[in-house]
Amino acid sequence: MNPLFSIITITFNAANELPATLESVKCQTVTDYEHLIIDGASTDDTVEVAKSARIASMRIVSEPDKGLYDAMNKGMRLATGKYLIFLNAGDAFHSATSLQEIKHSIDLFGFPDVVYGQTQIVNARREFVSMRHLTAPEHLSFRSFRKGMLVCHQAFVVSRAIAEPYDLSYRFSADYEWCLRCLKKMDVAAYTGTILIDYLADGLTDKNHKASLKERFDIMCRYYGTWHTVVRHVGFFMRNLRRKYLSR
Repeated sequence: MNPLFSIITITFNAANELPATLESVKCQTVTDYEHLIIDGASTDDTVEVAKSARIASMRIVSEPDKGLYDAMNKGMRLATGKYLIFLNAGDAFHSATSLQEIKHSIDLFGFPDVVYGQTQIVNARREFVSMRHLTAPEHLSFRSFRKGMLVCHQAFVVSRAIAEPYDLSYRFSADYEWCLRCLKKMDVAAYTGTILIDYLADGLTDKNHKASLKERFDIMCRYYGTWHTVVRHVGFFMRNLRRKYLSR
């Protein structure tokens, strides 16, 4: 019988970051999952670290790929679970009951298309830095993402039945565009009301922030219209100025 969850972890030379991710999976109170490690032919000990976790449901694929989103597509093709969770190296479930909280929402809403929750930011020492600056709303729709990516990709759990491949023409923000396509197909979304994910503040998007913002702007124009997107970005600019002023 297929598992409830397919947890997909993308790695490349991530031997130092991976243990926290693996431990957070291994300690879950719900064990109805498979854990797919999609590795880009690492030259460090990433694969050995994954094997040493001894997670019974783990499958490891280590071979060259065309980047993060190509690896995610590979993970989706291999996944057999009803729901997809992308938990990349360095990111972790917030608590041992995170999968239980997601499962509770699935049971409560009768297998919704999307389950989501909040995200907190942690540093490499796994210390709390802050809550994510965009807060997941209590009610989620396609229109919600006009304000930006309100739900962190890792806390955005999607039914495999509605998930399509990532668009590889986007190098840094394909996750945002993918979420929009999922939201357009979605009928029901379930909010857990809890923090689901500890996000390591050192990802690909963080390192390529400007390029990511440009891609995201283009995606917003495509899905929400240019005029609306421009007006929204004036608001984003003012919001960022205010946040910088208050942080002094």
